[in-house]
Formats: sequence, C-alpha cells, structure tokens
Amino acid sequence: MSLDTIIHAGLRQYGRPTVGLVLMGGGARTAYQVGVLKAMATLLKIHPAAARTFPFQVLVGTSAGAINAAFLASRAMQGLQAFGQLAEFWGRLRSTDVYRLNVPQWVRFSRIAVAWSLSRHARANGALLDNTPLTKILRDGIPLEGIDEALRSNTIDALAVTGSSYSSGVHWTFCHTASRDEFQGWVRPGRRAEYQRLSIDHLMASSAIPFLFPATALKVDGRQEHFGDGSMRQVTPLSPAMHLGARKILVIGVGQPERPGLGKAQVATNMTGPTLGSMAGHVMASVFHDTLQADVEQTQRVTQTINRLPPEAAAAMPYKPIDVLAIAPTRSLDGLAQQYTFALPASIRDALGTLGVLKGSGGTLASYLLFEPDFVQALIEMGEGDALALKDELLELILGD
Repeated sequence: MSLDTIIHAGLRQYGRPTVGLVLMGGGARTAYQVGVLKAMATLLKIHPAAARTFPFQVLVGTSAGAINAAFLASRAMQGLQAFGQLAEFWGRLRSTDVYRLNVPQWVRFSRIAVAWSLSRHARANGALLDNTPLTKILRDGIPLEGIDEALRSNTIDALAVTGSSYSSGVHWTFCHTASRDEFQGWVRPGRRAEYQRLSIDHLMASSAIPFLFPATALKVDGRQEHFGDGSMRQVTPLSPAMHLGARKILVIGVGQPERPGLGKAQVATNMTGPTLGSMAGHVMASVFHDTLQADVEQTQRVTQTINRLPPEAAAAMPYKPIDVLAIAPTRSLDGLAQQYTFALPASIRDALGTLGVLKGSGGTLASYLLFEPDFVQALIEMGEGDALALKDELLELILGD
C-alpha cells in the first residue's frame, strides 16, 4: 500500500461511513469466507437497524473471492438474505461444476501415460484442466442485472474484481460503478484500474488459477489482453477498496496461518528431499501468497499516527482514519484438505495420485480443487467460529460510527 493511496483515500469526503468488503483468492478455500459472512449476518440480524440492510457499499474480490463478491453484489437488494444464499450456492457446488480433467480413463493409472496426456492437453489449451463447467454455474448463479439494480438504487457504490495480465504484466482492477462518467481510475507502478461493466468473463479471468485453468481474454485500453488469476502480482489488496471510497474495511483472507510443527512427514522430506506434492503445494501457496498482513499493518499504522496527534491538530485535518478488520483462518487449511482428498473426482484423484502430487504436502494443492460438500462445510464452520471469536470487533466495524 502506497502512502499516497492511504492519504488520498482519507482526504475524500463521505456522506456516510462507507464500509468495504475485500475477499481474497484461493480456489475452494474461499468457502471459508462464506462461513465468516454467514456468522456476520447472524450477528447483524439481532440489531433492528441492520436487520434488513446490506452492510457493504464497496465490494472487491480476487480469484474465487471475486465470484463471492459478484454473487453478493447481485443479491445486495435482498439485504442479509444474500449471505444465506451464498452459503446455499456453495452447498450445491461440486468439483465437476467447476472443472474437468480431459484424460481418458485407461491412462489414469500409468504415470507416463498421464504425464503425456496432461502435457498434450496443456499445450493445446494452455492449462491442465478445463474450467468450462464454471462458466455455466456462474451464468446460472449470478444474475448480472442484479448488480446494476443494486448500483442504481445506491444499495452498493461499487463492485471491483482484479486480474493479472499475461500480456503486459499489469495487475488490473475492473470497477463497476453506477456511472462511468463519474468514475476516476488510477495508475500506479504495475497496476491500473478502469471502469468496466463486469461480466462472467471478468470472473473467469480473475479466477483462472495459473497452470490449472486457461487464461481469459479481456479488452483493456482498446486492445485484447489475456488474463489469469488476480492473486498474481497483487501487492496492495486493500488499495481498490480505499480508492473506491471505503472508510471501514472488512478483509477476509484464506492464507495458511503457519506451518505445522516438524512431524514425521517433514523429517522424511528433510532427509529425502521434497515430493512432487510438496513442490506443487509450495508453488500454489506462492501464487496465492498475498501481502494482506503487510497492507493491513501499514494502513493501521497511518491511522494510529493520526489518532495520536493532539486533538486540535487532528480536528484541523480533513483526513479521516480508515478502520480495517482482517479475518483469516486460525487453523491449517492444508491439513484439513489432506483429510478430504478422497472426495476429489475419481479422474483427478487417480491422475494426480499417479503423478505423486497428492503425497507429502499434497493437501495444499487439493485445498484449491476440493469443491466438495464435506470440505466446503468444514471450511464454512471454521469461518463461522473464527468470526464469532471476533464478534465485538466485527459488530463495531459494521455498526459503529
């Protein structure tokens, strides 16, 4: 987060305390966000002033977090019911609704045959998996006209999703607001933002996990570029929400809280070297390794500095502090996913198992692909528990002045 962004956002004038929601990326792991938001909605329902009101005016999403943000924006007119509907949407999901593996059944138990088949598919399509099924589930599940209605009614002020351009290397934020004419984009080193009416293609681009899902073409600056997952090169995840006017921000990450202690598997790895599963997991964790904590800490430091000024000095400044609450898993999602790898579609499980990708730290890779009820429900329950542990801070952020 640049200091210029923080100060510029703080100098804006607000007619109301705009609350932003920032949802980070992580494939199937983003079901955790559903649990946090579900618990939040339950807490808000007991407050008469908030029981019918959609609590966020700015929504920003990355990767699968962009799908969650767009889903909520499309149903913002329904108030807190939108969060229950998001939970229902995830409850109906299956991995086969998101992707498929085009590998003949007869090759799945031969490592050489699997590697050859996957290599052939990747060369032809630019990815190992076919995410065409996701297009249908998004078209059926996210009524885009609902986003326009929410914007026109001022229920929300903006929806933004991020993507990373393979063509130029620029990290883009695509912002859908009520008026193109009133929107002011921004240009920073390596990242840009512009108004675009969001489509399913934007969601497919933002959630295109590198190597696993193919890139999606979008038009920027009058030319076509190919985009992949918005988690790549995302150095300032809070910046879009602040640029769009959020003065209070709830950000939900799905990163790994910490590495587990040195166990037998790790001792074996230290002695024999990492397995293919360990390396695949490390690569995926690197792609989705966000700078969220650093961004949050810098924003909080600036706010704390302003709050420490003498009252007369603070009163003379038009700057308003930006409050940020970050919620992230308190337990290992990798370890949790390892318990549910059996639930992967047979074609995926057989192919990845044959290649040895599910051994070692294979739970890391599996955690991004496990769009299956048992794992999803476990993530939702974890999110609910973590949110309820912070219920006072959560309610203060949403309902406080």
